[in-house]
Amino acid sequence: MNRRSMIEIFKRRNLARVFVLALGMAGAAALAQSAAERTLRIGDYIVAVVNSELVTANEVEQRSARARDEGRRSGARLPPSDVLRKQVVDALIDERVLVTYARDSGIKVDEVELDRAVSSVAAANRISLPELRKRLAAEGIEFGRFRSSLRDQILVERVREREVQARIRTTDAEIDKMVEQQRDAAEAAAELNLAQILVTVPEGASEATVAERRARIDAALARIQGGADFAAVARELSEDGNRANGGVIGMRPASRLPDLFVEATKNLKAGEVTVQPVKSGAGFHIIKVIERRAGEAHRVTQTRARHILLRTSAQASAQDAARRLEDLKRQIEAGLRRFEDVAREVSEDGSATGGGDLGWVSPGGFVPEFEDAMNRLAPNAVSAPVVSRFGVHLIQVVERRQVALSDKEIREQARAALRERKFESAYQEWAKELRARAYIEMREPPQ
Repeated sequence: MNRRSMIEIFKRRNLARVFVLALGMAGAAALAQSAAERTLRIGDYIVAVVNSELVTANEVEQRSARARDEGRRSGARLPPSDVLRKQVVDALIDERVLVTYARDSGIKVDEVELDRAVSSVAAANRISLPELRKRLAAEGIEFGRFRSSLRDQILVERVREREVQARIRTTDAEIDKMVEQQRDAAEAAAELNLAQILVTVPEGASEATVAERRARIDAALARIQGGADFAAVARELSEDGNRANGGVIGMRPASRLPDLFVEATKNLKAGEVTVQPVKSGAGFHIIKVIERRAGEAHRVTQTRARHILLRTSAQASAQDAARRLEDLKRQIEAGLRRFEDVAREVSEDGSATGGGDLGWVSPGGFVPEFEDAMNRLAPNAVSAPVVSRFGVHLIQVVERRQVALSDKEIREQARAALRERKFESAYQEWAKELRARAYIEMREPPQ
């Protein structure tokens, strides 16, 4: 695997959610059980038939009980029992519709990939694979059923990503509007240190007085443009409270400055002065930008990291790779070996020859499970073994930096944000259409 295959474009819907599946949710694994496998317990009955799947009363009661337990723990207010039951039935039907559609979509999840997904669930819960099996057994869940459920979840995530993303459209006009909104927000968040020279104009002043005051400010501006020191002219002529300090107002957020000042200086660099006096209700102003601290809307934190990758296979499990990497981590942290030397020796990635160096990467440059672990690291720290779709990694952050995005990157960021906003409504529309096309038979409880 080369570096380019390792660094993938971030997608909104990804398998990270599946891999960090809480074991408490494993009780929902029964939803993946096929109709042929499902048996009714004594007192149980079929609530609904969805395509080739069943929704049973026992499932409905279990899911309702779990919702009540979670509500009690979180303090959430639950609807009346009959309303909650209907919501649970609807949710189970929707799940069945998605699962059956995903199974028929042609997308496949091979056994090696499923093994990695199971290992990721164990790693996310900080337990070994044997411990995961014990936890599932303690909750009455067969391991084979758990794997089947996980396979279905991966299938659903993939088909949902494919189908919903294809429905989302963004226009250049929408992108232009969002970029402008982001720039406005950044300007509002910016901090400015301004200085001013103020010549006041009394309220209700005559035209002659206004003209005299305008002539005074014009003369001051001419002196500054001729090379005079702004602070000296301010101390001599300004009629505001900051004249003794050379007219310096001090560093303030743009949101706490008069809109007139922010607008008049938005295209000025530090050290530059407005080319014309600015008129306000107080009088005439000459404004100088002393310092400008830009907002962060179009800046990102890039990370330079390196890694050691051990790939997994039928002969080399994720647990074996993790144990080996844990041993290597101990040697690195003890100062017995250098991370980059170990990477050159054992890493199974194209970056190995460079000591595992992955270069500078912006947010979203790595697969989520890798990036989440990397983002939690301080510079020079080494992660615990991290399971991804590529294998098992040790990660070390070398350094971080703030960089400004290019115009192209700004537009791509805006496009991604727009697609993010539109995803949920597009998903709901797609799910509604799937349900409308599905075979759904509601059954009454036995009398």
